[in-house]
Amino acid sequence: MQALHIYAGAKARAHIAHHGLLPSHITTIPAAAGGPKGLVLGPLDRFLFGQWLPGSAQSIDLVGASIGAWRMSTACLDDPVAGFARLEHDYIHQHYELAPGQKKVTADQVSETFGQNLQAFYAGKVGQVLGHPRYRLHIVTSRGRHLLRTEHALRTPLGYFGAFATNAVHRKAMGAWLERVVFSAPNAVGQGAATLPFASHDYRTRQVLLEARNFNQALQASCSIPFVLRAVHNIAGAPPGAYWDGGITDYHLHLDYPGAAKEMQNALNSGAESLDFMRAQGQKGMKHGIVLYPHFQKSVVPGWLDKGLKWRHRATHFLDTMVLLAPNPEWVKTLPNGKLPDRTDFTRYGNDLASRVTAWQTATTAAQQLADEFAAWVERPDPAKVLAL
Repeated sequence: MQALHIYAGAKARAHIAHHGLLPSHITTIPAAAGGPKGLVLGPLDRFLFGQWLPGSAQSIDLVGASIGAWRMSTACLDDPVAGFARLEHDYIHQHYELAPGQKKVTADQVSETFGQNLQAFYAGKVGQVLGHPRYRLHIVTSRGRHLLRTEHALRTPLGYFGAFATNAVHRKAMGAWLERVVFSAPNAVGQGAATLPFASHDYRTRQVLLEARNFNQALQASCSIPFVLRAVHNIAGAPPGAYWDGGITDYHLHLDYPGAAKEMQNALNSGAESLDFMRAQGQKGMKHGIVLYPHFQKSVVPGWLDKGLKWRHRATHFLDTMVLLAPNPEWVKTLPNGKLPDRTDFTRYGNDLASRVTAWQTATTAAQQLADEFAAWVERPDPAKVLAL
C-alpha cells in the first residue's frame, strides 16, 4: 500500500510541473503541533535534513510550534540525524510516575520533568541551533493577555473560555486573549532576529530575538499545553506574561507564506536590507520559493481551538506555494490501534509503559516507508502523483 500522499498548492503544483522539486527550491519548512502524531515524521526528518537538503546551499526558515518546535530545533544541530533519533527515543519513553494514592500526573510534575529533559537534550548545543549556517529557527508561542496574562486556578479557565468563544466568531478576535509571539534566531549577519518567512497581518503577532538566555524557556513554552503543563512566565528578552503552547494560536501553522515576499519587497523598496531574504528568494530565479511541509494529515488547521470548526480546515491562498507530505489515511489504519500515536495513548496504556513503547515504536518503524517513497519520488518527480491541497 502507498504510504505517502503528496499535496501541493496551485503555485507549487505549477512549479513542480515545470521544474520538478530540488532541495535548492525549498525556502521554508513548517512543523506542526500535535504531540505524539509528529513521531511518524521522524524518518522523513532524518532523510530531509540528513541526506536531501545538504545537497543545496540556500538559507531555509524552520518554523515550529510545540513538538514541531522541538523537531526544528533538532534539525539545527550539527548532527541532526542522531538528534532526531534521540528525540524519538526520549519522546517515546517519557513516563511520569504516580505517587501512592495519586490518580493523575500534575502539571507541575510534567513541566518539571519536561524542562529537565530539554535542558539535558540541548546541553552544550544551543550555540549550534542559534548559529546554524543555513537554517533560521522560528519558535512559535502563545502569550496570554488580560485574564490570561498570568496563570491562575480561576482566571485561566475563564480566559480560555473567552478565547474559545471569540475564536468561534472570528479567529483574529482571539488576539484579545492570546497573541502569537515568535522567537526567531539571529539573521545571517547577526544583527537582530531573522526575518519572518510569513506575513503576520492575519493575527496579533510579536517577534522576539531567540538567544541562549531564552532558548530553553521559549522551547518549553511552545510545548506547554494548557492544564497539562504550566505556562512559562516572563521569558528573558520578551514581554512579561504567561507563555503557552504555540499550537493554541497556530496549531498547524496555516500562515501567509506567499505574503512574506510582498512584505519584504516593500521593505526593500523603502531601503531596508535582508541578506536572509535575498538568499532565500534568489534561488533558481523563483519568485516565492517552496514551502515544504512534512505533516501528519492533509488539513492545515489554523489554531488548536479550530479543531472542531471544519470550515476552517480548507486550504487558502496562504498555502499556494506549499508542498505537503502526509500519510495515506488507509495506510494509517494499518498502524497499531488503527491510528497515529496520540495523547490518548497515555490513558489507553496507563502505567503499561512497555506496551505503549511497543505501539509507538511499531508506528515509527513503519513510517520509514514515508521517507523511502518521498526519496524515490524526488528522484523522478511525477506531477501526476501530486494532489491538490
